[in-house]
Amino acid sequence: MARNIQSLERAAAMLRLLAGGERRLGLSDIATSLDLAKGTAHGILRTLQAEGFVEQDPTSGRYQLGAELLRLGNSYLDVHELRARALVWTDDLARSSGESVYLGVLHQHGVLIVHHVFRPDDSRQVLEVGAMQPLHCTALGKVLAAYDPVAHSQAQEVERKSFTAHTVTGLEDFEGVLDLTRARGYAADIEETWEGVASVAAPIHDRRRMPVGAVGVTGAVERVCKDDGDLRPELIAAVRDCARAVSRDLGASRF
Repeated sequence: MARNIQSLERAAAMLRLLAGGERRLGLSDIATSLDLAKGTAHGILRTLQAEGFVEQDPTSGRYQLGAELLRLGNSYLDVHELRARALVWTDDLARSSGESVYLGVLHQHGVLIVHHVFRPDDSRQVLEVGAMQPLHCTALGKVLAAYDPVAHSQAQEVERKSFTAHTVTGLEDFEGVLDLTRARGYAADIEETWEGVASVAAPIHDRRRMPVGAVGVTGAVERVCKDDGDLRPELIAAVRDCARAVSRDLGASRF
């Protein structure tokens, strides 16, 4: 059996201690409660403080939980609420469109697939929940980069790899794509990530009007696009309607 890492156990115990009881605790209180030497406790606190998990009051010198923990907690809750609210609507979208439906959120400079509804036919398909997609060329990623400032910054910073001859990699051209996405209210990916595959996606907002994810439809180009190569307008409308419905269920009142 693998041994636990003592420093991580102590850091976890410290966070639990700060989460209960008094709002702020001094170094001596923390060290005594956890039976640690002051130097050891101080070293762990400094590391947690540097990562944003702990904050120190400049006047009293006491410690409390930091904002980074709140952000992580909210992210966990948001993703689970997002999936729960989207289940019915994404099922309906897959049924009406006849294509696969994906729900994605920003994660580690990419798009994390948190829900996947199979194309409603008898074809063999692989569940892609937990898969990562790039921000700069997928429809889901473009939506997040267009509406979420954090995703936008990350898409600018990362290498915009070319997957096909249609992938947009230049920063100026990419910014133009994001401007178009915001103007239209949806993003397109026509063979930019995978040859022969096209996607359309739209943003999902919460009650604070913050972008919390994106929903999209993906399928073969000949089914998703018209003969002239443009996306089928009925698919665009269906994806946008789904995004609005999920946003309403999350408390968003205006679009």
